Amino acid sequence: MDIKVITDGGDFASRIVHMFDTVIHQGHGSLALVFLIGIIFGGIIQYTRVDKFEKIAGFAMLKDTIVPKMLFLAVGLTSIALYFMIEAGWAHYHVKPLMWGGLIIGGTLFGISMAIMGKCPGTGPISIAEGRIDVLVGAIGGLFGGLVFTLYYDDFFKPLMGENAGKITLPELFPGHEHLTVLIFGIVVTLIAIAIPKVEMYDEADLAQLPDDQRPDRQ
Repeated sequence: MDIKVITDGGDFASRIVHMFDTVIHQGHGSLALVFLIGIIFGGIIQYTRVDKFEKIAGFAMLKDTIVPKMLFLAVGLTSIALYFMIEAGWAHYHVKPLMWGGLIIGGTLFGISMAIMGKCPGTGPISIAEGRIDVLVGAIGGLFGGLVFTLYYDDFFKPLMGENAGKITLPELFPGHEHLTVLIFGIVVTLIAIAIPKVEMYDEADLAQLPDDQRPDRQ
């Protein structure tokens, strides 16, 4: 595999410009809209505090349920909204091929890494922006991991991915009942989010903001 090393600053700058140009012309909306959505997303993450180590690591230890409640609610509501937006021609998505080997191995490594770091690809950059050096080190490690995956994909990783099972979506499994399938799935997942009991794992910064009579460590 031929790997081109970027040594020209102008070439690097042109790649950055091309990245923004790609976003603009992929039908995701204007660059300003994408930027605004990113700000809103970051604000929601900080408001719900799921960028904290205690939220994701606590979820892995079954000591905090904020992350699963948020994820199930987001998946339930947006699966319905996105599907009908696509049906109306207001949005589109790119379905990735189903490869069981890659999903199982990659999902396991991803889950272990999330539990150790207490971050995910969405919350990590927000924590870095807050000055978290540990997350920055983890992000650099992730970039090196991506480089290793790219360099050795054909020789080592591709055989682990397994056979391509095609681009499968849930509505396609129930032909003639696609709309009903999406509605049932979205409603069930949303109800699961509501039914999950709220359990929180606090850090010292969180505890300091609570009144003494509401601090779980003093009850």
